[in-house]
Amino acid sequence: MIKFQDERDVDRYVESQLTNIGLELKKDFNDQRNVSDYLKEALRGSSKTEAKTGMGVPDFHVEKYKELPVIIENKVGLNRLQKLNKDGLSRNDKDVRDFAVNGAVFYARNMIRSGKYDSVVAVGVSGDTSENLKVVVYYVFGFDAEPKLMESYTTFDFLENKDTFKNFIADATLTEEEKHALLIKSQEELRIHANSLNKLMNDHSIGVAERVIYVSGMLLAMQDIVDKAGETVLEGLTPADVEGKQTESHRDGVKILTQINEYLTNKNVPDNKKRLMLSSFDRISIDGDRDKPTELSPLVSKNIKGKSATITRQVFQYVYDNVFTKIEGTAGHLDILGEMYSIFLKYALGDGKEIGIVLTPPYITKLMAQILGINKDSRVLDVATGSAGFLISCMEIMTQQVNEQYGKGTTRANSKIDKIKNSQLMGIERDSQMYTLAATNMIMRGDGSAKIEKGSSFDQPEELYKDFNATALLLNPPFTYSENGMPFLTFGLRHMKKGGKAAIIIQDSAGSGRAVNSNQEILRNNRLIASIKMPVDLFLPYAGVQTSIYVVEVGTPHDFKRHSVRFIDFRQDGYKRTKRGIYEIDNPKERYADIPIIFDLGLNAAQNPDFHEGLWDLPAICVDSLITNSGADWNFEQHKKVDSKPVESDFKKTVGDYLAWEVSQLIKNGFTDSEVTDSLKKA
Repeated sequence: MIKFQDERDVDRYVESQLTNIGLELKKDFNDQRNVSDYLKEALRGSSKTEAKTGMGVPDFHVEKYKELPVIIENKVGLNRLQKLNKDGLSRNDKDVRDFAVNGAVFYARNMIRSGKYDSVVAVGVSGDTSENLKVVVYYVFGFDAEPKLMESYTTFDFLENKDTFKNFIADATLTEEEKHALLIKSQEELRIHANSLNKLMNDHSIGVAERVIYVSGMLLAMQDIVDKAGETVLEGLTPADVEGKQTESHRDGVKILTQINEYLTNKNVPDNKKRLMLSSFDRISIDGDRDKPTELSPLVSKNIKGKSATITRQVFQYVYDNVFTKIEGTAGHLDILGEMYSIFLKYALGDGKEIGIVLTPPYITKLMAQILGINKDSRVLDVATGSAGFLISCMEIMTQQVNEQYGKGTTRANSKIDKIKNSQLMGIERDSQMYTLAATNMIMRGDGSAKIEKGSSFDQPEELYKDFNATALLLNPPFTYSENGMPFLTFGLRHMKKGGKAAIIIQDSAGSGRAVNSNQEILRNNRLIASIKMPVDLFLPYAGVQTSIYVVEVGTPHDFKRHSVRFIDFRQDGYKRTKRGIYEIDNPKERYADIPIIFDLGLNAAQNPDFHEGLWDLPAICVDSLITNSGADWNFEQHKKVDSKPVESDFKKTVGDYLAWEVSQLIKNGFTDSEVTDSLKKA
């Protein structure tokens, strides 16, 4: 047994281990001396120095498997394996330099941030001898997301051949429950940053209507401009580029607007759309006073040297640090700009009721897409697009299905994904600001903006809809429109392919008498197949409205004697929403996974092996019932009599749910068992 003297000894050991499992140096794996041009580009700017300039290079890397690369970083001494803090792996510059796992994950995150990779395997190795050595493996799937520790992988054997690596990927890939948990966590973190950003801009007298335009425009300016081959032709702006120059053509706002123009031009955004977007983004540059140095806000002072900076720079810094660098770490269904808009809207208009704008939470857009069975061949339409939340969720589902079927990064997969983004998603938005947000949102997701149209849905040429031939329609219409917005559904259904499906989330009153004209027209030509009652607090803290999801099959007139409708009570979705945020109280991930099963199978849902039967009293929450032609009996309560009188078991369940949540929060915050007990006694 030879004691390791320095890191070169560990390098030699790792090389021998990779060779022993059948991998060949300079063919299957490489060291620091042999880095491919593609990997060099991905690693650009990932130097582990404080300045973070130049290119960092991991000790070893494996590019044999096309699915994703493997980065290996080595250190001498078991005490140099990894450094953890309360949030997970430390990202402190010193810890990234000094610890093997932290360094490997740092490289992996920067590779993802480059846009060259969606995920990377990061391996940290450290020890004193070949007998006293540890290997730790992480699956890194986002720049800012906490990576997934692969606890059962403690050697390099998973790299032996295609089958062993395929098995590793199957274990590493996030489950639907993990994805849903990440979605909710990301949404909550984004809400916190949006609130802080709102305060920063409010303190600097940036109007509410301008704030989300600032965010979306700055995010575009931060994107690298790449050519068709994937090579960077112009780097995105960083805070260091927003220098506070006082000449008119080089001041901060003008520089950002110029970069946005360059980006949109390179993306080949049509001139008419580009003009519309730039007219909105012009707000960033129009006020020269915001490009004059002013006292630093405490929200950004730790990341800006000196005691002053322009207002534009301060906002740019916050967006860069807390939004841009986290985009790759958010779950794919998250409508980043929509979430920001909702926060800013809350401060401008209370709960948003005055103008009827309440954006749909990302886990609801995902649920509705799943209910409709969105797949890679769907042609999805939204005639009240807002910030494009529905289209984002559909694009995520469709892309994932393509990658699973054809293989991620293959020619067939890339070709199909391009087709999805360019021709299978269409949104119409009348409001110019919302249109800009929707187009920006889709551009930042790999550019599905090709068919985001500006204008009233009702005034678009018939050929637009005829050529698109939608098979799926998803909607959350402005509820201050006539009949709560139901005419949007009526209109959309008239422009869909027969046999397609539509889902709308809308105020309950639309199904109980407020929208009888639209509903009766819908039933003359289409079939209502389901009505799902949603939680009363669904849109808190932005709005308190009672809503349902109505699902319609296109082109088959509703037969009131034969066509039953599936009514589902989903008021207990497992979440508790307050002004402070959203909390899990009763298995929400499992409940959301079950609703599409109940939608398909009703009272027979328990026959599906993935169904969580213990969470539901199926006869109480699901009923198949006939409706009349009145257009006023579309809601769950009208078909299932509910005894609303509370009983002792209701009280016990409520108290039990609260205590369980309280205990989980105390444990998360590091309380000991005795401290938890004392706290509960006080409660």
